Amino acid sequence: MAGTAGRAAKAMRAGHQASAGELLELVRSGRATTRGALQQATGLSRATVGQRLDRLFRAGWLREGAGGPVDSPQGGRPSITLEFDDEHAVVLAADLDTRHGRAAVVSLSGEIQAEHHGSLRIEDGPDAVLGELGRWFAELLEKAGQRADAVCGIGIAVPGPVDTDTGKVVQPPIMPGWDGYDIRGRLGRAFAEHAGIESAGGAGSTTGAGVIRSGARIPVLVDNDANLMAYGEQRTGYPDCSAFALVKVSTGIGAGMVVGGSIYRGVDGGAGDIGHIRVGADALCRCGSYGCLAAVASGGAVARRLAESGVPAASGSDVRDLLTAGHPEAMALAREAGRQVGDVLATVVTLLNPGVLMIAGDLAGTPFLTGVRELLYQRALPRSTAHLDVVTSRLGERAGLVGAGALVVEYLYAPERVEERLAALGV
Repeated sequence: MAGTAGRAAKAMRAGHQASAGELLELVRSGRATTRGALQQATGLSRATVGQRLDRLFRAGWLREGAGGPVDSPQGGRPSITLEFDDEHAVVLAADLDTRHGRAAVVSLSGEIQAEHHGSLRIEDGPDAVLGELGRWFAELLEKAGQRADAVCGIGIAVPGPVDTDTGKVVQPPIMPGWDGYDIRGRLGRAFAEHAGIESAGGAGSTTGAGVIRSGARIPVLVDNDANLMAYGEQRTGYPDCSAFALVKVSTGIGAGMVVGGSIYRGVDGGAGDIGHIRVGADALCRCGSYGCLAAVASGGAVARRLAESGVPAASGSDVRDLLTAGHPEAMALAREAGRQVGDVLATVVTLLNPGVLMIAGDLAGTPFLTGVRELLYQRALPRSTAHLDVVTSRLGERAGLVGAGALVVEYLYAPERVEERLAALGV
């Protein structure tokens, strides 16, 4: 909410009359939660505030809570508080890795109501993977006791760079067959097929192709996995951190950044792809280049070195299992990988100056984190690390799901989109 909470106030300072969407944003952010507070924050009359709120009540997006403080210094009855009704709809969220996937039904407040984790191989291609994901979604809704028409949006995290305008991955190094594929359309159709509801194909507009429910298209939003992990972690654990960075080290390496409360993606979704920074080694990367950080310091790279020495390991998840078991060679290689990543992160920290640097993914344990800290604090200027917290994930494997759910909610309840949706509902 930090990236959007000030828009209503900014618009009102410019002489704009707050819309119903902007009132909803004030309530959701906690900046104004009574009718009187909304009048004060917006300058609108009591009648106009009432008219705006009536539309939100009729849509089922607001509810009245307990009595709050008395608005008037002269006393009187306590004001009735207003609350965002987070029970009127649910979000479907998914997080894909190279060899497995995770899906969930998520409430509008971020609570996971039902969850499934299983084998889902990216290399099997988008048609098969997204078809299976649609089946998972339908089964999860039944498990959560929710109807298909309660779904207001779908969010999916993928391990590659994403053009968020089209929802398509762009030249993904570890997603063969996915480049330019219509993820939104296929996932929408797969969910509709398994849930037994009407679907709509095609790429659609920026709202994404998806499922038709009550005459309105359900958006399918796609983003990079590290971006959504960072978004989920920052919103739930570090909401006041204005510059937050997360590095995911699993089969590959990627980074997500949340700046000013919003995901920083760069001009076309390529920001944070630190796994392909050259580090001077001669190892061949899956992207086709030599010397990429991911080729020498990712979970996949550590797995290859372990396999070469006779230790069974094929992926970052295998390395994670070995680290959990305290395997000495795996721990030594993880610490070395951490040092290599920490060397690169010294530049990232100097450039971004984050307040929190979070290490996540399969290798995010003590050996790797120790290696990161050794090189990071050695190479970065003290000024860059004076107020830096280097931490590990709080949400663990659920971070991407929480971030995907939050992305959908923030998209749907942004003030300008609220107005569009209210008009579509005829309220």
